[in-house]
Amino acid sequence: MENQSNNSGLKAAIVVLALLLLGSIGYIFKLTTDNKETVTNLTTEKSTLEEELKAKIAEYDVIIADNTALKDELQAEQAKMVALLEQVEKSKGDAAAMAKYKNEYFRLKREMDNLVAENKILKEQNVALTSSLDSTKVVLTDAKKFNDTLLTQNESLTKTVEKGSKLAVLNLKVLAVKQRSSGKQIETDKASRADILKVSFLIAENQIAKTGAREYYVQIIDSKNNILGEKKTIPAGDKTLTYSFISTVKYENKTVQVNEEVPGKDFAKGTYFVNVFDKNAELVSKTSFELK
Repeated sequence: MENQSNNSGLKAAIVVLALLLLGSIGYIFKLTTDNKETVTNLTTEKSTLEEELKAKIAEYDVIIADNTALKDELQAEQAKMVALLEQVEKSKGDAAAMAKYKNEYFRLKREMDNLVAENKILKEQNVALTSSLDSTKVVLTDAKKFNDTLLTQNESLTKTVEKGSKLAVLNLKVLAVKQRSSGKQIETDKASRADILKVSFLIAENQIAKTGAREYYVQIIDSKNNILGEKKTIPAGDKTLTYSFISTVKYENKTVQVNEEVPGKDFAKGTYFVNVFDKNAELVSKTSFELK
């Protein structure tokens, strides 16, 4: 009986030990399995984090290439991403390190999101500013065209006024006369009898012309191409003008009759030409007459 009791106790002990052994083996197996899963998960997280960091770094390249205002800030944040990627790649991927790297990544991602949002606002402002500048440019262009038109009109008006303010010399006439000893003058068309040429012309009324003294250079050319009278010369641009006499007139915006005389002798037969020039040596009137 005692032996049977001992055998029963031994069997029970063996069963308990077997159960404990099986439990230990199961626990060890579970720990091993869990550890493998943890390692696998950490490896996956590490790879995922590396890919996300690379994607964000590439995204920074695009944003930096398209931006100048925030270039320094963007490059600084990109450098932080690059540094974090290097740390992740070198790490063994333990849980504590991965938690630290993920937290740093999320912080850098928030900074990036803020910069991207700021960059978007700046781009919108630049678009609005460009549109405003374009509108201003159009306005300035239109204003310049308007000013150019006004300038052209003013120049045209000035020329019109200058042209309108010029004095017209009218009714230019020349008479050959013979002056008797009594002073009486007798008109003649005979070259041999004439001893005075009487020149007359009108300066027409012009209300917009300036008042004051006006000088006119009268030139008389005989049939032999000789200039009669004083034969004095004045410059006329790149040429010279030889005249017979100067007629100085006091002009007061009213019609003025001008009468001058050129004495002479031995007048040649033929056609004579008479020209009147203003102070700028511009021809303002001309006529001709003939002595027989």
